[in-house]
Amino acid sequence: MTKPNAVLLTGGAGYIGSHTAISLVQAGYFPVLLDNFCNSDRRVLGRLKQLLGDQAFAVQEADACDQSQIVQLLTSFDVTAVIHFAALKAVGESVVQPLRYFENNNQALLSVLKAISSIAKDRYIHLVYSSSATVYGDPDQVPITESAALRPTNPYAWTKVIGEQIILAQQQANPSCRAVILRYFNPVGAHESGMIGEQPQGVPNNLMPYVQQVAVRKREYLSVFGQDWPTPDGTGVRDYLHVMDLAEGHVKAVDYLLAGERSEIINLGTGTGRSVLELIRAFSQASGQDIPYRFTPRRPGDIAVCYADSSKAVSVLGWRAQRGLEAMCTDAWRWQSGNPDGYV
Repeated sequence: MTKPNAVLLTGGAGYIGSHTAISLVQAGYFPVLLDNFCNSDRRVLGRLKQLLGDQAFAVQEADACDQSQIVQLLTSFDVTAVIHFAALKAVGESVVQPLRYFENNNQALLSVLKAISSIAKDRYIHLVYSSSATVYGDPDQVPITESAALRPTNPYAWTKVIGEQIILAQQQANPSCRAVILRYFNPVGAHESGMIGEQPQGVPNNLMPYVQQVAVRKREYLSVFGQDWPTPDGTGVRDYLHVMDLAEGHVKAVDYLLAGERSEIINLGTGTGRSVLELIRAFSQASGQDIPYRFTPRRPGDIAVCYADSSKAVSVLGWRAQRGLEAMCTDAWRWQSGNPDGYV
């Protein structure tokens, strides 16, 4: 079962994981997808087979908290790197269910690190960790560099800060434990084929999938939280990043580690902030659909502006976002219009 250039993706059937699998195959890697499907849909696997072929990747249904399953996959496929996506990720839900988030997200990372360590005497397996710009909270200034203060404002963000600290502590105890921690901003869009994309469970937590559902008339209108932020048009500004650019960033991180380079913490973003109204206008133009919206009061914990300084990704990984807002919206609409109910 050993495969050359095998890379294990925990949470590999999810939104970002499935797109990263495509980029890995295109780069000559063999993705091994581990997923318990609590936040993903098994039907994505059929779509990936149509895009990549039956033999281009492997799948194991299991929980990332199950260390024995991870060890089995690392050894049987002779895995060279792990990209750890598996995590619960809804900010609002994390506020309501904090213990579930801390237990699941940090236990999964510990299981991965323990599994890697258990076979480290034979070879070392590199780690790419899926972190988040939420670790920065409300920044002192933008664009945000990797040296900015960490100010998590919700349990989900805290699980990412704790995860980073676990990795850094392991590196200090064992310098051969090398990892790239990727703090990425706001992933949006879909694969250009329109065959895979984001399928939120229930009410979308993020702006773009909500806009998409309004465009296909699954929802009546979009609520815009606040019109009095200190921004050019009064609405919040974020750094939206095409999911395929993000996927390619993970491949660059694997390349970097396999080349023997040192551990790093790196932002992945476009470096450009876009307001809510800008995104609405861009999506309306790309889709040809009217996007009704209503202004509502600000939500507690929201911030005015958040976008990345992505210069380190350019200098260290040789990665730069290639797709602009128009492509993000066009690809998102192709996915949503062709799959109004997701993978159903």
